[in-house]
Amino acid sequence: MLANISLPILSIQNLKTYFHQDEGTVHAVDGASFDIYPGKTLGIVGESGCGKSVTARSILQIVEPPGRIESGHVWLRRHLPNGQIDELDLTTLAPDSRTMRSIRGAEIALIFQEPMTSFSAFHTVGNQIIEAVRLHSPLDKKEARERAIDLLRLVGIPKPERRIDEYSFQLSGGLRQRVMIAMALAGDPKILIADEPTTALDVTTQAQILDLLRKLQDEKGLAIILITHDMGVIAEMADDVVVMYLGRVVEQGPVDAIFHAPKHPYTRSLLRSIPTILAKPRTKLTTITGSIPHPYNRPAGCPFHPRCPDFMPGTCDTREPHLVAEGDDQQVSCFLYHK
Repeated sequence: MLANISLPILSIQNLKTYFHQDEGTVHAVDGASFDIYPGKTLGIVGESGCGKSVTARSILQIVEPPGRIESGHVWLRRHLPNGQIDELDLTTLAPDSRTMRSIRGAEIALIFQEPMTSFSAFHTVGNQIIEAVRLHSPLDKKEARERAIDLLRLVGIPKPERRIDEYSFQLSGGLRQRVMIAMALAGDPKILIADEPTTALDVTTQAQILDLLRKLQDEKGLAIILITHDMGVIAEMADDVVVMYLGRVVEQGPVDAIFHAPKHPYTRSLLRSIPTILAKPRTKLTTITGSIPHPYNRPAGCPFHPRCPDFMPGTCDTREPHLVAEGDDQQVSCFLYHK
């Protein structure tokens, strides 16, 4: 584990990632800022299309054209053998540079959203893990195979000596997700980005995958960025929460504060839409009015104001709020809290 847990291992500052197309410009990430600490889990939550996955891809410089990072910083902090801390701005690196390629997998690893489409159907899962192992270590093929078997055993795959020679389509959804985690750990990263790691899995398998991530974090001191739209997963896993809407961070803070004292109307609406065991039978779930605006037709002012129950005409529809401190450790972007 890193020695100084009071210093963020990764800091995103005013990150903007846009997609320039003939129809217009999509502001997929529009000024996001947050920190990730060693050994902690940061949950990023929001509806589909709010910029969660693009934020993850921007960190690793794997945004597909016509998308590109327009501005902002992604600071990676590493502890050097002499005790000093090296700070590197990943946005200054070319996506195909040797330094950026060495960081992917070795420093920051990504668990993709859909493991079935992330694996090659023409190679065994073992060969794909072995390739990742040899990319970040000087091991020969035999040693890399033993390392791959150890990784499969580490993530709880039974009979790893046999499973290593199977193809992805021969594995269940839960096993594919475990293999994806094993591949992400091949370079022994310090930061693990999990993009919807429990999507399309049954409830029992979801719980097993989340338990596995927590176990790996305890053993290796991983910093985890957990991207999801499932507030239940956030409540169970996250230490801190970032709520995103239309590419912007609208609220952030400790998980207990977000769930027990949400400030932003969007956060409150998300929490009200969750079914609870205390609800009366046949009671309709609360929904958020309207839908997410079209990316080519963003509303003026606060992006949430067309759906906001606390909309203030002449204020919310004319200018954008910025993040302000609310209490000791929460920040919220809403005119309700602007002095």
